[in-house]
Amino acid sequence: MGKRPAEPVGTEYDALKSGNRPAKPEESDEIGEFEDEYEDEFESEDEILEAGVDGRPDEERETEEQNDSMEVDQKTFIPGRHRLAAGETLTPDPTTYEMLHTLTATWPCLSFDIIRDNLGDERSVYPATIYAVAGTQAESGRERENELMVMKLSGLSRMEQIRDDDEDSDDNDSEDSDPILESKSIPLSSTTNRIRAHQSPPLNSSVPPVTLTATMTETGQVLIHDITPHLTSFDTPGTTVSQQQSKAISTLRMHRGVEGYAVDWSPLLPQGKLLTGDNAGKIFATTRTEGGSWAIDDRPFTGHESSVEDIQWSPVERNVFASASSDGTVKIWDLRSKTHKPAVSVQASKVDVNVISWSHQTSHLLATGADDGTWAVWDLRSWKPSVAGSSSPPADATSTPVASFNFHKEQITSIEWHPQEDSIVAVAAGDNTLTLWDLAVELDDEESKDTAGVEGVPPQLLFVHYTEMVKEAHWHPQIPGVVMATGGLGFGHVTPFSLSNGSAFLTGAL
Repeated sequence: MGKRPAEPVGTEYDALKSGNRPAKPEESDEIGEFEDEYEDEFESEDEILEAGVDGRPDEERETEEQNDSMEVDQKTFIPGRHRLAAGETLTPDPTTYEMLHTLTATWPCLSFDIIRDNLGDERSVYPATIYAVAGTQAESGRERENELMVMKLSGLSRMEQIRDDDEDSDDNDSEDSDPILESKSIPLSSTTNRIRAHQSPPLNSSVPPVTLTATMTETGQVLIHDITPHLTSFDTPGTTVSQQQSKAISTLRMHRGVEGYAVDWSPLLPQGKLLTGDNAGKIFATTRTEGGSWAIDDRPFTGHESSVEDIQWSPVERNVFASASSDGTVKIWDLRSKTHKPAVSVQASKVDVNVISWSHQTSHLLATGADDGTWAVWDLRSWKPSVAGSSSPPADATSTPVASFNFHKEQITSIEWHPQEDSIVAVAAGDNTLTLWDLAVELDDEESKDTAGVEGVPPQLLFVHYTEMVKEAHWHPQIPGVVMATGGLGFGHVTPFSLSNGSAFLTGAL
């Protein structure tokens, strides 16, 4: 940018040149005053201070920069709030991810579960390895193409980050690899509504733990598979899986053809105890006996007026569980109850309560996700049980959540507490977003209720990941910060988030 012409100044000194001090010209009677050849580039000290670094007054420049900053904030794209125009797509910002991988299956897998392994807890070494199981949803008329997929995902490298020049290049090379998918298929004749895995401890160190899966199908049956040989085949060369080993070891028919979505294994009963709920509002308990057979309590737990959407065992009480229903209630049950009625019933929402999650770190906290996009956290210590000895179910009590958020504008499809951090929650919603939240963030009276000045974005929101038709999300129990999600366009998004980057709540850019 050209300089402004200098105003005449009354000085007898030459302009500064090449870092030298100006010299006073010699007086001479023969030589009169002459024009300095550098005079056009001279500016007084006062003028330099006024102009600022770019030739304009500082005040003018700062005002313009502030206006530009405000324009950027006003145009911030928030997934789930703003819609993409025709031809526009969102792409992840790689600087906000520690690791990101995607996988597409033949048919969508709307339910899956992560399987614990023997590679160690609290691990952070790359490339990473993940074991998982998922059930497919083939289109109508092609139900027999469904399958249960047992998977090993290895070679999951971290995102390429800007590294210091003095960082050891050998260490960097060891983290870079091509992802590898190994998969074993178990044929299914029906769509999977929900699948959950359970591991029983091994009898000795020379044998692997027994890994079971419970698959709630569209036909109302619950299929139990032993996928131990399938997992073993990934890591033991030469191991084959027979056709017989891919068959269900048990088919549970207590729901009598009524489909359901609520499935959960007890974390406190190693041999295997299962709860399943259906669209008729009934909940059944099934126990695996020492001989390997399955004992079903034919008398269901009843009390919901509509479908049972989700079930969660208490992390500390082996006889206690919670259920959520499309009747808007959340109920707490005790297996020892002779009436098979709920001990506590709370009206948690005016619409369907789709999902719940019981905190394993703070056992009196329960999170719920509703059909209107609201999710909340409840303190169970404030829920009042029914009168002792009463044979009738308790009336739905009213309670106030300790935290409630309506950031999502579509139904909540999945919610899960972080397995190690007692204040972190992952939430998936029908607005095509997977969000991470930190409930430990509190506001002072003087602080804004919005993040970075963007309206409607609470400060507890750590991260937003855009993924179309996301249905389920689970934290990896052994790799801190790793979230795995699946959606309607295929299984799935392996999406580890670096919680240290939580201040960046937008992960996509047009």
